[in-house]
Amino acid sequence: MKSFDPANLAIPELHSYLVGAIGPRPIAFASTIDPQGRPNLSPFSFFNVFGANPPLMIFSPARRGRDNTTKHSYHNVKAVPEVVINVVTYSMVHQTSLASTEFAEGVNEFEKAGFTPIASEKVKPFRVKESPVQFECVVKQVIETGTGGGAGNLVICEVVMIHVNEDVLDEKGKIDQRKIDLVGRMGGHFYARAHGDALFELAQPNTQIGVGVDNLPPEARNSHILTGNDLGKLGVAITIPDETAVNEYKLTELSDIFITQKDQPSALLTALHQHAHELLAQDRVDEAWKTLLAFNAR
Repeated sequence: MKSFDPANLAIPELHSYLVGAIGPRPIAFASTIDPQGRPNLSPFSFFNVFGANPPLMIFSPARRGRDNTTKHSYHNVKAVPEVVINVVTYSMVHQTSLASTEFAEGVNEFEKAGFTPIASEKVKPFRVKESPVQFECVVKQVIETGTGGGAGNLVICEVVMIHVNEDVLDEKGKIDQRKIDLVGRMGGHFYARAHGDALFELAQPNTQIGVGVDNLPPEARNSHILTGNDLGKLGVAITIPDETAVNEYKLTELSDIFITQKDQPSALLTALHQHAHELLAQDRVDEAWKTLLAFNAR
């Protein structure tokens, strides 16, 4: 593994490591307005949501690394502390990229990129009609993290109105992650699309406490077959199968493995771990636990 001290890297090189590893990053398609009432529209991937009470989002129109200049969005939120954060979907990603062009001050990116401005209800900046979710925000604070090229400018925004296109809602009125088709920024010119097989669900161990990887047999914890994801699935289980359940499973489901690998403990352990790995690929966690415990079962 290579190691780097950020102090010894040029800013462009450091930036490439940061954005190459931290991703996909959600995109804040930020609509602002200048004191003359001229709209500005620009995407920022230094962005996320940071709380629900109050509902806060932060994005950073960072200083340009090449010449230490600042962006129109930064100046706009300083002068008119309001912004609409529009989410970016795959159907609009090319137009969004076009809007990131460094047009001259006062140029309307809505027009340049072909987006439709619609009036907001509580703030002055326009919403982007093509975006399925739009957050009207007031800017609570702008924190400049430095004065050199590449320094961040953290724009802390409180959401005061949310608009959601009904086309991306499920039958319960929640945003359907398979319908919204969001995109995120990666390193270089790469983007990621949250769609199709790229989406998956995980059991969240936040309401019930899992048994943890430390409760696995040592040979399972140190297995060369079981992956980190396998161990995570096993560790999130709420209970461990008891000896009776393990022995019953051993007799009914694992007898062929034990007969085939009789008197070959190393081969038996490998076969059991391979079988458990295959079960975990199907999310059959309880059976995988029984398979792993069967090695030492009497």
